[in-house]
Amino acid sequence: MAFNHNDHYHRAMLRRVPAGCKTALDVGCGTGRFAHRLAARGIEVDAVDPAAEVIEAAVAASGGAGPRFLHADITRMELRAGHYDYISCLASIHHVPFGTVAALRDALAPGGVLAILGCYPERTPMDYAWSLAAVPVNALARLATAGTSADAVEAPVKPPQLALPEVRREADVLLPGSTIRRLLFWRYLLVYRKR
Repeated sequence: MAFNHNDHYHRAMLRRVPAGCKTALDVGCGTGRFAHRLAARGIEVDAVDPAAEVIEAAVAASGGAGPRFLHADITRMELRAGHYDYISCLASIHHVPFGTVAALRDALAPGGVLAILGCYPERTPMDYAWSLAAVPVNALARLATAGTSADAVEAPVKPPQLALPEVRREADVLLPGSTIRRLLFWRYLLVYRKR
């Protein structure tokens, strides 16, 4: 089925792009759909993913235009301090230690925004209640998009380990002043603005 939980939240992520944004980093870019949406706004985009096959697919689909796709592990990259106006992570931060957000925070320019569309495992009664609400909506969305095309190459997927309360605790320490909002489809939105 073509319905993609992460793509569903592209508009929410785009609303977090700060005014006057010139540079962006898309972490765990997969085949590059969100990176292309950023580049379409005239933003210079670095799009990073550790999976060679998805970077190859992203480069092939872009025809050399748009984002700069990099096959790299974000935990080993040397990011320029204060360089990016916007950094996005769509369902990718759980693939690396959460402490990686400290390097992303430091790579933000003053006024820059880090937006994380994160995944979390169900562990609390509230998690299960949100899951129960998401199941019928998910089924309807998949029915509505049945028969539409999906990417031929998909990024590797790893199950999340940090529960939402743990994410909140880590974010309070590493990203003070950030906000976290629970979303449908087993996701949360974390937004941090660098002062």
